[in-house]
Amino acid sequence: MEEGSSSKFKKICVFCGSHSGHREVFSVAATQLGDELVNRKISLVYGGGSIDLMGMIAQRVFDGGCRVLGVIPKALVPLEIYTRTPFTAGLAFVTGTDIDNVRIQE
Repeated sequence: MEEGSSSKFKKICVFCGSHSGHREVFSVAATQLGDELVNRKISLVYGGGSIDLMGMIAQRVFDGGCRVLGVIPKALVPLEIYTRTPFTAGLAFVTGTDIDNVRIQE
């Protein structure tokens, strides 16, 4: 698909391990995924974290001008996995269970 063209998809949901680990390939892939979503003008629904891989993807999509929606379980909020950043402020749902997460994504 050529750069800047639209996709038939309007939004994509991405849930991945947030920690980038010891292999740079995961960070590179997260950045490339974010860039590809921006190139195709696809909004992101993701796990709501602002660190490591999920944070990298969300930041890239937000910086590229696409919509970002975080969905995070309430239990993870106190652990500072979810922090208020420009790309999550006002665009995040804090849920009670994984079932709630699925309902929001639909």
